[in-house]
Amino acid sequence: MAIQRCSQARSIQSLWLTGDWFGRLSARKGRQRSVHMMRRVFIAAILFVAVWAPSLLVAAEAGRADLMGKLCGDAASLGDVGRALVGIAADGSQDERAWATPVARAVIDRKLTCDTKGAVVISGEGSFDALTREQRVAVEGGRSPFLNLKNRALFETAVAALALRTAPDPTQRGAALRTLERQAAGLPEHLFEAAAEQESDAGLRAQMTAVAQAAALNSADPAKRIGALKRISATPDRRALTQVRALVADPAYAGDPEFKRAVDAAIATIERGITAGDVLAALYNGLSFASILFMAAIGLAVIFGLMGVINLAQGEMIMIGAYVTWMVQEGLRRLAPALLDWYLIIAIPAAFLVTAAVGIALEAILLRHLYRRPLMSLLATWAVSLFLINLVRVTFGTQNLNFVTPFYVAGGVPVIGDFIFTWNRMFAIAFAVLTLGITWGLMRLTPLGLNIRAVTQNRTMAGCIGIPVRRVDTMAFGLGSGLAGLAGLALAPIYSVNPQMGQNFIIDSFMVVVLGGVGTIVGTVVAALGIGQINVLIEPMWGAVAAKVIVLMMIIAFLQWRPEGLFAIKGRRK
Repeated sequence: MAIQRCSQARSIQSLWLTGDWFGRLSARKGRQRSVHMMRRVFIAAILFVAVWAPSLLVAAEAGRADLMGKLCGDAASLGDVGRALVGIAADGSQDERAWATPVARAVIDRKLTCDTKGAVVISGEGSFDALTREQRVAVEGGRSPFLNLKNRALFETAVAALALRTAPDPTQRGAALRTLERQAAGLPEHLFEAAAEQESDAGLRAQMTAVAQAAALNSADPAKRIGALKRISATPDRRALTQVRALVADPAYAGDPEFKRAVDAAIATIERGITAGDVLAALYNGLSFASILFMAAIGLAVIFGLMGVINLAQGEMIMIGAYVTWMVQEGLRRLAPALLDWYLIIAIPAAFLVTAAVGIALEAILLRHLYRRPLMSLLATWAVSLFLINLVRVTFGTQNLNFVTPFYVAGGVPVIGDFIFTWNRMFAIAFAVLTLGITWGLMRLTPLGLNIRAVTQNRTMAGCIGIPVRRVDTMAFGLGSGLAGLAGLALAPIYSVNPQMGQNFIIDSFMVVVLGGVGTIVGTVVAALGIGQINVLIEPMWGAVAAKVIVLMMIIAFLQWRPEGLFAIKGRRK
């Protein structure tokens, strides 16, 4: 019995081993067949390349030779060559475009000579055969192809199309794009798409894409036109709206319901985007203008709120701050050119200290003796204003100063519609916020700020408890003048800097101070925001002058109801 069981086990084990051996053998044969198949495919690919590559090269050489023959032919043949070169720019390989570029340029410049052996291109590095690129000299008796006006336009288009695909400099590619944009409808549809795919410059790529979309609107394929409408409506602006609205007069608009729906939907989407962009632009411009008003008025709020002096020379402090910024720029240009981009940051302490020193000198020499005579102080500061304007005019001239645009305030980011988030205005807004924070901290967290607030609320009582009122007046006048100098620095990248620039801000500054409440920082901020936004909203409808008149009338009407302004200081003034 035991012997029988052992024999059965051995038979089962032998069967299992035999099955496993057959399985391994089948897998090995399958791998061998796969390897043989891969070898056959690889050999077939090599044979294909070996057979067809020379024929493709021969075909390319034959096509170039045919073009060279037409290039040296009559006017009709020259026209065919011009159109063929445009086709090479759109569909040709990189080698074909590299071959065609100097040929097209040489034809326009009359530096291509046709002779009995073909054509020779004459360049600054010598002369070479237009077909084979081998160095050779033209045979005696050669002639240059003559371009009539029609053919010259074709070759200029070919040169621009080839430059769009092959020029190494983005400036050259941009110039070529501007040349081709005017005739995009007559060019191959995929020329601009192919150029955009290989473009490395983001701004230029966006321009190429826009031109490609505009060209697709005139395509013969309705699907391409509808696709172009969807892409154009995704980036709404007034230029896109003009392009799409022109399609309402297209025959397909009346004959194709699907195309009509696509055009109507695109127009609605673009109009919504433009409206949103206009709203955001108005808010952003109003905020920018409000930041400028705040910068110009915060120093005047300190001076007027503390001493009650109507300083008509406050605008000239803004002008001095801008001129100090320009002198810092010129100093860095000569002494440290590597730091020139940072002149706006480096000039902050210089602009503040210089204008603060001028303000302290003005208070100590002149205004200290006129505090109890407001009319005389008004006339005196007006005289100082005229003196400073003419002093700067004699010293620096009357022309606008030129400022370098640093990289951190250059350009902007398109958001929606025609609204562009510009960095120079954002710099002014951020600088105004920073100034607000520093001024608030100085007035609330320092002994000088405590003394200024005490003197502002009750000058007589502040003197009775031992606060040096005269010294506080001097320091406050210097602080107010220094803040005006910082306003001039913030205005330098976005405003015309000349001896008269301060006169444009003095009236607006007083309106901000009076409306907000004399001597209050919060009132100055709120009044600047209100006046800035209202002025920006009214100006496009009735003009800048009418906007200022309307704002002034609104302020007068408000002060009739609330003479102390938006925020009144607690206490009483004596």
